[in-house]
Formats: sequence, structure tokens, C-alpha cells
Amino acid sequence: MSECVFCKIIAGEIPCYKVYEDDLFLAFLDIKPLNPGNSLLIPKTHYRWVTDIPEFGQYWQTAKTIALATQKIVKSDYTTFLTLGTEVQHAHLRIIPRFFDDYHDEGINPHQFLDIPQEKMVQISQDIYQSIT
Repeated sequence: MSECVFCKIIAGEIPCYKVYEDDLFLAFLDIKPLNPGNSLLIPKTHYRWVTDIPEFGQYWQTAKTIALATQKIVKSDYTTFLTLGTEVQHAHLRIIPRFFDDYHDEGINPHQFLDIPQEKMVQISQDIYQSIT
């Protein structure tokens, strides 16, 4: 999938703020974060939908590991998981730290993202990565 932005990230053609990586999956901070620490978990093999991933249980276990580490780093109150799959046609799961006083109220507004400085994104990604490894 040479035109897939996530496949390009996996191949190292596009940089990312990596928070997790193993043989099957890669997670990185969303460049349009809905909250600090908002990451995307993708399979390294191109699958169109999350339900196409053969290691479905392991995928969600990895998401939980990332979510718990992220909660500790950004001191969020809880985590929301979002799978839409329409923005990028590569299976992905949004791991979104939530705060009781964030601007999303009871739902998630995927179009209302934050502008977090690059230095802060680097620090958050490194802290999450180090807390998992």
C-alpha cells in the first residue's frame, strides 16, 4: 500500500512520535491530538479494518497497555478508545486520554483537536515509550 500514510510511517518514510512498537504493532501520538497523549495503534501489516487483524485479542491487550501507561504520564482520569476507520484506510485504534474537565463533554468531537508544541509531543511520546519498555 504505497499510498497509505500509515504504511509510510511504518516504513520510516514519515516521522512519528512513537510510543510503542513490537513485531506486530506500532503506536504513535496523533498529530491532531484530541487530548495530550492521544495515540494511534496500528498493525504493521496493512489491514483495512480493525476486525481484519488476525491477532485481534493481542491488539486490544496492547491498546490497554498503552492506555494505562499514558494515563500515568498525562495524569488523565480515564481512556476512551475510538475506531472509525474512515479517515485513513488502514486499521487503527485511537487511544484517547480523557479528563473530567476536557472540552469533549460526554462524547468525542474528532474535529476539535489541540495544538501541542513539538517539544511537548516529543516529551510525552518518550515518557510513554519508556514507561512501557
